[in-house]
Amino acid sequence: MDIPALQARLRQFAAERNWTPYQTPKNLAMAMIVEAAELVEPFQWMTPEQSQQSGLDPDLQGRIADEIADVLIYLVQIADHTGIDIDQAVENKIGKNAVKYPAP
Repeated sequence: MDIPALQARLRQFAAERNWTPYQTPKNLAMAMIVEAAELVEPFQWMTPEQSQQSGLDPDLQGRIADEIADVLIYLVQIADHTGIDIDQAVENKIGKNAVKYPAP
């Protein structure tokens, strides 16, 4: 996935709809949390085993895919609006996690 190209596409999408003034980091983070809650919804009453099989149901998989996309879109926009390089942030965090949680 080309994150900078996606960010440019999302900026254009927002500008074409006059959404830019509303797309502050705070608003985007709040919207992302709403979408994350919607991602939880399909799994809410499933057992762990049922959730592991959720990809086998095409309708359910489509609902999950839509919510994953919504969360990712908002996350990418937050990074864009705050000047955070997602690739570098992920690499840094993996390094920190490796130190914090060393392999046995």
